[in-house]
Amino acid sequence: MKIGEISKHAGIAVETVRYYEKIGLLPEPARDPSGYRAYRQAHLDRLLFIKRCRSLDMAQDEIRELLRLTEQPQADCRGVDALLARHLDHVRERLQELARLEQTLVSLQQACTEARTVEECGILDNLASGQAQADAATEGVRHNHVPGTHRQGHG
Repeated sequence: MKIGEISKHAGIAVETVRYYEKIGLLPEPARDPSGYRAYRQAHLDRLLFIKRCRSLDMAQDEIRELLRLTEQPQADCRGVDALLARHLDHVRERLQELARLEQTLVSLQQACTEARTVEECGILDNLASGQAQADAATEGVRHNHVPGTHRQGHG
């Protein structure tokens, strides 16, 4: 398969396929005589595995670890279970953060419940004064709202 074909079969953009190769999640395929990448079924299977992991919001390092573990089929699966437990903890923390963020946004929206001019807008006034960020910070929201980012403070 050429890159466009594997991209279509996997439902993943061509650029993403190249990116996964670049970062080592997907092994580089052999080249055909004309220099085009020649993907095999194993590449497609790997892409689909990665896609499923990404749909669970797993980070690249987690996916890399799972891939490493799949290369040891006879090994004890406690490593897989431990990785999933850590990821589940992260998801639970993230849900708590999102609930706090929701409350901050609700409070912010309540600052401007009636028709006013932009100049009188309580939402913009709170954002300009930093009150919304202060509220979020005091409630523990870490501004880590990018899916797949698991390190605190890198949002």
